[in-house]
Amino acid sequence: MNHVNDQVPVLVVGSANRDYLVRVSELPSPGETVLAQQMSNTCGGKGANQAVAASRLGANVSFVGCVGDDPDGALLLRELLAEGVDVSDMTMLHDAETGRAFVWVDDHGENSIAVVPGANYHLTPAKVERVVQRARAGSILVIQAEIPAIAISAAVRASDTTRVVLNLAPVIALPDDVLERADPFVLNEAEASALTGIEVRSPDDALRAARAIRPVPRSTVITIGAGGAVWVKESRSGIVPVTEQVSVVDTTGAGDAFVGALAASLARGARLSSAVEHGVRSGSYAVRRPGAQASYARESDLAASATDGDGGRI
Repeated sequence: MNHVNDQVPVLVVGSANRDYLVRVSELPSPGETVLAQQMSNTCGGKGANQAVAASRLGANVSFVGCVGDDPDGALLLRELLAEGVDVSDMTMLHDAETGRAFVWVDDHGENSIAVVPGANYHLTPAKVERVVQRARAGSILVIQAEIPAIAISAAVRASDTTRVVLNLAPVIALPDDVLERADPFVLNEAEASALTGIEVRSPDDALRAARAIRPVPRSTVITIGAGGAVWVKESRSGIVPVTEQVSVVDTTGAGDAFVGALAASLARGARLSSAVEHGVRSGSYAVRRPGAQASYARESDLAASATDGDGGRI
């Protein structure tokens, strides 16, 4: 399904990494050595993941980020192009290596991730300001936290005509005026717990955490794994459950599938509640397959999934 002609653009400012996935029976404890079952390489980075997720769902997506002048960087650019993402504002750097993420995934589909930012941390405020300032009015600006905080702040402050989807992953300190522009501010349960001090284990916990965030964003969304997601906007709120469970293969990048789908829905003019529902369905689809970008759904996949009743979790 293609919605390019009846929607505003999605502009993603963020990270692009080469992912190294290692399959293990159990995630190693501190000081423990385990033998891996296999290793594979995929394309990742929260920014690139969210761009691909949105593009696969019909959004008109462009990406702003940095890669190194190396084989990994060239591959990431090719893959983004192949997914229909506009990369004309990406920068290939001669003095930095492409970012890399090392992902351990166990037999339960849970993961641990270490990221070497590399070129991602060379994204400058001047670069993002130029791109955001020329963005079409009403565009959806999607940002994560695997890039420098000063670049995030510059992107948010560069234009008052974009709707900011701010995914604080990982949790970093940002100025109050930046957080206040988020619409929505997107966190998972661990990030919400770290930010608010409220242990998030249930939808009710997530709603309490969402209302406790200071300064107050324009809206907030918290994903809670098998519990789905919650949203809060001014005096209104809602819980979006996952209707059915499936066998989880790999949770890597499922949160990015959620954010990308949410952004694609907002770009089509959907209300926040509907966009969150779309995000939950997309995240649920992604966990049934290994890897990040390779696991993301197209609209036809979600339609087929709805027909056969297959559910999942984010």
